[in-house]
Amino acid sequence: MHNPHKIDASNRLQRLVSRSLVAVGVLFSLTACAAQSQTSLSQASQSAAQPEEGQAFSYAWLKGYARQLATKPYQSHQGELPDSLKRLDWDDYQEIRFNKEAALWRDQKSEFRTELFHLGLGFDTPIHMNELENGKSTPIPYMPSEFTYGKSKVDGNKLPKDLGFAGFRMQFATDWQRDVVAFLGASYFRAVGSEMQYGLSARGLAIDTAMPHPEEFPIFTDFWLEKPTPGSDLVTVYALMDSPSVTGAYRFDMSPGEPFKMRVDSAVYPRKSVERLGVAPMTSMFMVGENDRRTNYDWRAEIHDSDGLAMQTGSGEWIWRPLANPANLQFNAYSDENPKGFGLLQRDRNFDHYQDDGVFYEKRPSLWIEPIGNWGKGSVQLVEIPTLDETFDNIVAFWNPAAPVEAGQELLYSYNMYWGSHPPVQSNRARVVDTFTGIGGVIGKKRQYYSKRFVVDFAGGSLAMLGNDTKVKAVITSSEGRVEIESARPLHSIDGYRAMFDLVPPKGEPKPINLRVYLEANGQPLTETWQYQWTPPAENDRELHNAGHLK
Repeated sequence: MHNPHKIDASNRLQRLVSRSLVAVGVLFSLTACAAQSQTSLSQASQSAAQPEEGQAFSYAWLKGYARQLATKPYQSHQGELPDSLKRLDWDDYQEIRFNKEAALWRDQKSEFRTELFHLGLGFDTPIHMNELENGKSTPIPYMPSEFTYGKSKVDGNKLPKDLGFAGFRMQFATDWQRDVVAFLGASYFRAVGSEMQYGLSARGLAIDTAMPHPEEFPIFTDFWLEKPTPGSDLVTVYALMDSPSVTGAYRFDMSPGEPFKMRVDSAVYPRKSVERLGVAPMTSMFMVGENDRRTNYDWRAEIHDSDGLAMQTGSGEWIWRPLANPANLQFNAYSDENPKGFGLLQRDRNFDHYQDDGVFYEKRPSLWIEPIGNWGKGSVQLVEIPTLDETFDNIVAFWNPAAPVEAGQELLYSYNMYWGSHPPVQSNRARVVDTFTGIGGVIGKKRQYYSKRFVVDFAGGSLAMLGNDTKVKAVITSSEGRVEIESARPLHSIDGYRAMFDLVPPKGEPKPINLRVYLEANGQPLTETWQYQWTPPAENDRELHNAGHLK
């Protein structure tokens, strides 16, 4: 596995996105496709989606094309690459770079430039790229002169003229060297806020994540890059999705800044029933945090792209669910109706907590999803996969509609995505700022039984205004076990409050325990709701860690 701790900005995205693809390979043992001839490459090129001659491109046309495509059998083009590209290792692929002088819109009065990713390594499905202007779609041909091949041993002049691409990335006028957004691999994409730091990924769609059978990864097979209006900070990209189970039409209206805003319109057409559909899926990494130190052998105290799942429910409740790196896969579904928003956030933005001066985890963007219109009944679902390494993306979150997904439907979802240091909306109540866990019990006294200590710090809202005579109570609920030694007291260092309690797990086979905590005064909630899932160790592993002098 490649070590991501390098800070060459031009290659950062390719390294980080490959992390997602490696994770896919580890989980589902993706197999390499058989070698394809140059003839098959030509056939793939001819299958590119284009309006008929004299017909203008539009999102309506794209939806119609996707709907029609869903009535036909799926045809995969994975692995349709020349042998010279299939043999590339990581270092070879890093040698192939797009020539910045050839960037799309470089010589025009545009606030954006676009560079293309070369095929090879794990990016082995040819993608069709098109430029769009005034409704006219023009294919972007593969040209070896637009790439440098370095020491890769690849001769671009011997590659097929209809090779295709792996994806693209864009820069904005504020910094022509660093990317603001990129699409690369399956339906993955990333964006950055003002700190210009890549972190978690998004996807167009997730299918059957964390099911007993392999997950399906739909692919953006065709892109249309609309030429931006001169001086505008808005750029629009269209994409066609294809997979064995679905087709789809996507429109992305994107504006860089703090935060980077995307308006996404999607139309999904199932070829067959889908057991678990993931809308607006996000993929991130959590290895070590203040609340979960299962893999605490690294010198850094915290290692994660995101530290929690935030939700604003349809009823207006704010929920914070700290992420974990469990010993076994964890799946949680939070039922809701017409959610107001949800996202994977990196709330902890203190460098001292990470001490990583190579990849700067404290600068990783948060991603907030804001549904547009009524999404109906469903659930925000969270998957946490065990990992022993930070280059493995082990966190997935998405919206799953409650209604069955059947062949022949049209599923329409629109939403805003906000990438940046902070979400665009936050609760007016106090928020969770820290979660700590450890052994329970009373200091200085010998422990007679095993318990787990949970410490939840809240700050903001009205907490700093509370008088000394205000009685603040921690409202704690647990699905299993016994809660004891509970307290809520001021924490002046953060102008907030600390809730603390021990949980004594039940005897027998350990199973996940769900916890909820919030603070209230005079019967009124003061904070958002902290939710957590903890699986206690087996009974014979519940060490008491008693010092020898205690009696």
